[in-house]
Amino acid sequence: MFELADYLEIQRLVHSYPKLLDRGELEALGQLFAHATVYFETLPDPVVNNAPAITGMFVDFLRLYDGVPRTRHMICNVIIEPVECGAVVSTSSVFVLQDAPGVPLQPIITGDYHDRFEKLDGLWRFAERRITNDLFGNLSAHGRYNLK
Repeated sequence: MFELADYLEIQRLVHSYPKLLDRGELEALGQLFAHATVYFETLPDPVVNNAPAITGMFVDFLRLYDGVPRTRHMICNVIIEPVECGAVVSTSSVFVLQDAPGVPLQPIITGDYHDRFEKLDGLWRFAERRITNDLFGNLSAHGRYNLK
């Protein structure tokens, strides 16, 4: 049975990603997805069950300023739905602000997170994350990537 405590734990996991990312805690971010398949629009293949690869991808991709990306990821429209015993899906929207040196505070990107969670030994964890983006601002101070 899916209970309130399960819902709150899934919600905590969803909101842990922006918290860790905005603080520049990239190793902890890798651990958050240690048992997940993660799809990024900017990579041809997903990263599968590999915390060091997730951490390394963010280290290589993000532009950091004194160890942080100077971003604020705002998560909203979170929908959490149990789909089977021990599995839950979630969708959420993200709106990212950035205030980097030489660039005014501005919205830089929006998108959606499509997640699947599994419960193993009484603990919820990410099983899959798909990141899609749909609106783009000035990303020059954010990361090292090419968008269509």
